[in-house]
Amino acid sequence: MPSVEDLLQHSLAELTERFITQEHSVPSGLLEALEADPRQGAKTLVRRIRSRQGKNRAEGQRLRHLLRFESELWEQGHTHIAGVDEAGRGPLAGPVVAAAAILPKGWRLEGLDDSKKIADEARRDELAEAIKQGAVAWAVGQADAEEIDRLNIRRASLLAMHRAVEALGIRPDYVLLDAFTIPECTLPQRGIIKGDALSLSIAAASVLAKTTRDRLMRELDARYPGYGLAEHKGYPTASHVQAIRDKGVLPIHRRSFAPVREALGGNPPVQAGPTQGELFTENGPR
Repeated sequence: MPSVEDLLQHSLAELTERFITQEHSVPSGLLEALEADPRQGAKTLVRRIRSRQGKNRAEGQRLRHLLRFESELWEQGHTHIAGVDEAGRGPLAGPVVAAAAILPKGWRLEGLDDSKKIADEARRDELAEAIKQGAVAWAVGQADAEEIDRLNIRRASLLAMHRAVEALGIRPDYVLLDAFTIPECTLPQRGIIKGDALSLSIAAASVLAKTTRDRLMRELDARYPGYGLAEHKGYPTASHVQAIRDKGVLPIHRRSFAPVREALGGNPPVQAGPTQGELFTENGPR
């Protein structure tokens, strides 16, 4: 790293590029030297650097807080902790997709959060790629529309999550899930209410599930044009419901969901377990 004396030979524009744009580490003594500089631009640069440092500290604290469940399990001797989450309970079309992710001990990724809090699709895709690169193991599983109609959406979601865990390739020591536990899973597991906002492993799984499902819906949009699947991702928007009425029901539509059932004439399929309306009480539609 260049010395403070060497750095002070650079222009303020160059220092701004280095420490603000490129976010290089700030050597000890540089801020004090810039504060003593009579130029107003130097004082502005100091404020910007201190603001960035404060944000970085806050992000570090947030990520440490998101690892509290994992840290407790690591301290107990568990090594491979899988976070599991799903996406696509609420749509009228397409599969429900689940993901499982095992993160390295102490691993952090700036900006990683519950996928519902990451509005920018490109940013979600970037985070998903970083998770895939950094994870010890990751996998996805899904249940299609026919399985959703046959089992109900809750059971189909659990099936997708079980498939994701089974596909990991590494047997987890412990499984953390968003609200649910998987009845068929014999591994130690814990369902955490709002877990995708409280556990980094579950948040990672939520991003993988969301981005995987969105990609699948874009592919289905190319196969079934005119329904707007790439835009609404199968959710019951007004335009989607109207397209079903105008163009008919597709093989990927969930016939047990009311708008699709109504388009078919109102005859619900025989379905085991609770009604669809009872399935969104634990964590809300996703």
